[in-house]
Amino acid sequence: MVMNNLLALAFYWWILIGVVALLLVALLVVVIILVPMHTWFRALMSGAHISMFRLVGMKLRKVDYKKIVNQYILARKAGIKIYDSEIETHMMAGGNVEQVIDALIAAHSAKLDLTIEEAMAIDLAGRDVVLAVQTSVKPRVIKTDRISAIAKDGIEVKVIAQVTIKAKLDRIIGGADEETILARVGESVVASVGQGPTHSAIMANPSLISKSMNPRDIDKGTAFEIMSIDICDIDVGENIGAKLRIDEADAKKRISQAAAEERKAQAIAHEQEMKAKTQEMKAVVLAAESKVHEAMAEALKKGKVGVMDYYKMQNMQADTNMRNSFSNSKESKSDRPERPDHRGGMM
Repeated sequence: MVMNNLLALAFYWWILIGVVALLLVALLVVVIILVPMHTWFRALMSGAHISMFRLVGMKLRKVDYKKIVNQYILARKAGIKIYDSEIETHMMAGGNVEQVIDALIAAHSAKLDLTIEEAMAIDLAGRDVVLAVQTSVKPRVIKTDRISAIAKDGIEVKVIAQVTIKAKLDRIIGGADEETILARVGESVVASVGQGPTHSAIMANPSLISKSMNPRDIDKGTAFEIMSIDICDIDVGENIGAKLRIDEADAKKRISQAAAEERKAQAIAHEQEMKAKTQEMKAVVLAAESKVHEAMAEALKKGKVGVMDYYKMQNMQADTNMRNSFSNSKESKSDRPERPDHRGGMM
């Protein structure tokens, strides 16, 4: 009886050992399948240990765990205190982990005060965080396009300015880009040239333009600090003042011509109107003359005027017309200039 109990107990123990062994084998298979052993071992040997459960979680969340581990190893080797969870969070947020780690390493080597949170915020804001760090260490030169400005004498001056800028990491988030600086420089150049008395004075001393600019006003609200503003090219353009005066004179001429044409049209219309009135008055005179003849005929008929009286009246009118014709011919001759005759006298 006791022997049977011992055998049964031994049988149960072997079953339990077998189940445990199967569970261990299954667990080992799961670990081999889920845990990237090569990546885990490389991180462990690089001094950037990441637990297996963290790697399994990254794999289940379908993130690029190899990239995270590589960047984590680089950061740890460079002496940057960062956690793998921060890198994973930044990657899941759509950030560029390579840019962030490179920027942190560069800032750490240059002894710049750039925190992990700031680097990630700059990257998520769409800025090139590596370029920002490089510009903070080594100032960068940007150039404006050719700026056209007019001096007080009306001559056009074309200027190209170069601006040396240095990035300010604490102003990158929310700060304006390089385009704002270039636009402000262009505005200042136009104002400076416009205050110049002559274009020759500006050409002789281009520093008058750069000295009139205040870098603190230009880089205000931007992500950069202006180190210097220099004029690298200056040239003379067109005589805009003379061109404007010519255009103004041409416009006045056209206005005068239009006014003259208008007056001419009015004069022609008035002349036509006078001609119409003349014809109208002639018609009235003819109508009156016809009535005179009718009255004369009526007077002759009734015997109020004799025939001899009528003839005398006609002779007097003819004599008057002859005298008028003589006087008109004398006036026309007196208006013509005298010319010498063939004997040298005056005709």
